[in-house]
Amino acid sequence: MKNSSTLPPLQHQARFAASGKPTPSGAFEIICITAGTGNGWQFSADVLQASLPLWADSHCFIDHAWFSRSVRDLAGQISEPRWDYTAQGITATLTPFGPGGDLLASFGAEVLNASSPPNVGFSADILFTAEGKQVKQILKVLSLDLVYDPARGGAFKRAINQSNYERTYFMTEKIPNNPNPVKPEPSGIEGLPAKPLIQRLQEDQAAQKHLLGQHEQAQELEKIIEESHKARLQMCAYLLDTSLAGSKLPPPAQEHIRLGFKGRIFDPDELQEEISKFRNMLSELNPGMVISGPGRISAMYNEADKLQAAVDDLLGAPREAKFAAISIPRLSGVRELYLTLTGDTDMHGGYHPDRVHLATTADFTGLIKNALNKLVAAQWEVLGRAGYDWWKNITVQEHFTSLHDITGTLIGTVGDLPIVLEGDDYKELQIGDSPETASFVKYGGYIPLTLELIDRDETRKLKAYARELGSAGIRKISKLVAEVFTANAGEGPTLADSGALFNNTAVTTKGGHKNLLTTALSDGGWDTVSSAIYNQPMLIKNETGLYGTGPKMAINPKFCLV
Repeated sequence: MKNSSTLPPLQHQARFAASGKPTPSGAFEIICITAGTGNGWQFSADVLQASLPLWADSHCFIDHAWFSRSVRDLAGQISEPRWDYTAQGITATLTPFGPGGDLLASFGAEVLNASSPPNVGFSADILFTAEGKQVKQILKVLSLDLVYDPARGGAFKRAINQSNYERTYFMTEKIPNNPNPVKPEPSGIEGLPAKPLIQRLQEDQAAQKHLLGQHEQAQELEKIIEESHKARLQMCAYLLDTSLAGSKLPPPAQEHIRLGFKGRIFDPDELQEEISKFRNMLSELNPGMVISGPGRISAMYNEADKLQAAVDDLLGAPREAKFAAISIPRLSGVRELYLTLTGDTDMHGGYHPDRVHLATTADFTGLIKNALNKLVAAQWEVLGRAGYDWWKNITVQEHFTSLHDITGTLIGTVGDLPIVLEGDDYKELQIGDSPETASFVKYGGYIPLTLELIDRDETRKLKAYARELGSAGIRKISKLVAEVFTANAGEGPTLADSGALFNNTAVTTKGGHKNLLTTALSDGGWDTVSSAIYNQPMLIKNETGLYGTGPKMAINPKFCLV
């Protein structure tokens, strides 16, 4: 595409009707063109008068030529162009000569003497410039041609887009009859067999119609191309709007891209590349800003999920991670939840489906139970961080799949590896264990959720119940583990080897642990405790001769329980 300021003026070529009559010498006086509107083009008298010199010595041909002129069709020459104020047009003299001159003169006489003359006339072929439809200057008179069956009233014959800057239009008018014709002898055209003039003109008419049909097809093709161009423009405009809307770019960046693509046809990859450039540029300018693409579905929720989230919020329980994004109105209290799910407006207990306005598979007790369990777990975690889970540091936690008695076994160690002489057999090593058995015990109870509590809408009391249950649970475990060290006046439970967990009995006797000191803990006492732990023998086997013979533990104390 070129800049319009550098292009030459738009040129138009057109053929307009002319009329004439023969002179006594065989020449014709004709009107070449008149001021006014022809086929939409507006010719002023000033423009026509300025073109007078261009009409002198112009030639007349038999029929229009679509591509190039032939000398064989040359039929005459125009001379003495002048301005006719009465007709408001250019008149001139047309003198027949050349290969077609005899045909022009004899045909003119034959037509004028005929009782039913054929439609013939002269068509002016000119080249001009215009602004809009106003002709500004006639650049050249190409020819004045004799044509068959010219259309009266300046109807379009065809329009051909010859190049980017030139268009061709064809216009004709019927020539009036001359009351005083000259009747020359008919003759043929040189090189062609003599035919009646009417027959020859009818053949020429058929050829012209065939060419006009081809040009009409070209016009239809141009129309289809133009409509396709408009459709592509509309598609590109829609693609531009939708792509920018989903780009998540700042408005100034979107507007900059829009100005570069608006009103033109472009490839989708070109647009996406431009959007990507702006995203990369903005991310480099501001690394903290994240430009994301279209949102994606990450979770789906039903009415039960929404209700659970609402109950969690009501009781102050933490939501599950998958429900964190749910947006739901807040419940006023436990009474509203009960009435919504049961329809028990009379507070008699029971379920009344005809009064329930929310269709869901969730039930009141299940929702409350889930939320209260979360509160219990949350309170457990709070007290654990406060120190009630101290026992986790000195114990090993395991999960069991049944409620059968549990046996914890202390496996003995290898006391010492004896020497094996060459050829001797390996001896069996003495190793045993010390099993300790415990039974499962259930601890618990329940706090009633009464209709009175629901009717009074005591939501805060319900939340307090759950926190107290959490506190009771972790404190109970803390107490049970502590009693291992405080039971039996500080000696602890009796073990399977018949000795208390903590005693002063010598380790070389059955049940002797020698791990109980009664002096107050001091700097010196800590050293004594540390030494006793380091020198404590490991179990080999609960059997006479093996008590207290194991290797030293050789470890230092890690915890001090107070």
